[in-house]
Amino acid sequence: MAETIADYNFKTPIPIRFSDIDAYGNVSNTIYFTFFEIARLAYWRDAIKWDFNKAGVILGRSEINYLKTLTIDDKINCYVRTSRIGTSSFDVMYLLTRETAEGSEEICTTGKSVCISYDYGAKESIPIPTEERESMIHYDEPGLITNTN
Repeated sequence: MAETIADYNFKTPIPIRFSDIDAYGNVSNTIYFTFFEIARLAYWRDAIKWDFNKAGVILGRSEINYLKTLTIDDKINCYVRTSRIGTSSFDVMYLLTRETAEGSEEICTTGKSVCISYDYGAKESIPIPTEERESMIHYDEPGLITNTN
């Protein structure tokens, strides 16, 4: 699992809403997956240019590693990258970072999702479209593992 900021090319800010906070003033553990979803969609839209009219994407699995607590006062960013590409599935990695008082970023959470290229009409997985596959490879090299299942 890539866990250094230097391994990532895509970064997007994530707003923390009042509704994201639990009774203790921390970001609720369930909200982290929403942060990943926001960042993943921005990555596909802005960096990969995924055409959802050609192929949808469904989640096969998601996992998270909570490292440091986030609060409503934190300014956070999410880094996203594709780390593995198979025929119809691919892995997306995440880093949630908090901006420090010194102006740097510290990693607070890491995560991974297995995504599957999907035809909603046929209700089945399909090969990753060529343009999107090439875009992920180009955008996230080096370090991307390709042609695995």
